[in-house]
Amino acid sequence: MFCIIFILFPLLAVERVLAHGFLSQVVIDGTRYSGNIPGKYEGASPIRMISTIDPVLGLTNSNLNCGQDAQLADIVASASPGSNITFQWTGGADGGEHWPHETGPLMTYMASCGSTSCAQFNGSSANWFKIDELGQMSNGSWYQLDIMNGDSYTITLPKSIKAGGYLIRHEIISLQQAVNEGGAEFYPSCTQVQIGGSGTDAPDITVTFPGGYNETGTYVPDIYDPGFQYVFPGPPISNLAAPGDGAMAAALSSAAPFAASPESVTIG
Repeated sequence: MFCIIFILFPLLAVERVLAHGFLSQVVIDGTRYSGNIPGKYEGASPIRMISTIDPVLGLTNSNLNCGQDAQLADIVASASPGSNITFQWTGGADGGEHWPHETGPLMTYMASCGSTSCAQFNGSSANWFKIDELGQMSNGSWYQLDIMNGDSYTITLPKSIKAGGYLIRHEIISLQQAVNEGGAEFYPSCTQVQIGGSGTDAPDITVTFPGGYNETGTYVPDIYDPGFQYVFPGPPISNLAAPGDGAMAAALSSAAPFAASPESVTIG
């Protein structure tokens, strides 16, 4: 029996490491949009389809902007300043499982598409600003655990943001292997939106991807040490996402049943 356990444990560990996932749905002010299974186009969506559930690896990887070989999406969804946008993550090649990871942050960025329709905008030239970030709970565990348990994640768009087309880059970083350099697993996604209204405010600090991250928050050899306090990668929260605008990350709700309608989990 001892030999059997000794043999099976590494196999189970490998299976756990190889489990990945993707952003399967977004809900914008109550309107639900399903994404395509990676590498399998089935219908129009504002979520840019990626080619594989495998994570993006490396801080200089060109796929850090919108995900693995992300394709332009057909739809530009309508939104407004102050809109609630809910993200639902799933696991497995066909999205039939829960999100498989529990260690690491969730972050959301935006980038203007400028004078180009977001349906034709190349994300490699995007200038990104961060509107929220969520990491550890007060007990040291991670809010990503709630995503693994089936929760959705909702952000509120900045209320004074300038009208126009934007990419929303919602990302999970899994850090279970980040005790080693280059071990962080990035899962960026991009959703195309057109924001109306009469806002005029623009971000003060932007970054590009790749280029927006260094080893801070992505190489964490002490992540499993008692009392570990996480430092987020990337730029600070944008001036557009002031706490009063409801775009600062705060908490997630209790777990929602998987494969049911996503439970709205308002942040802010």
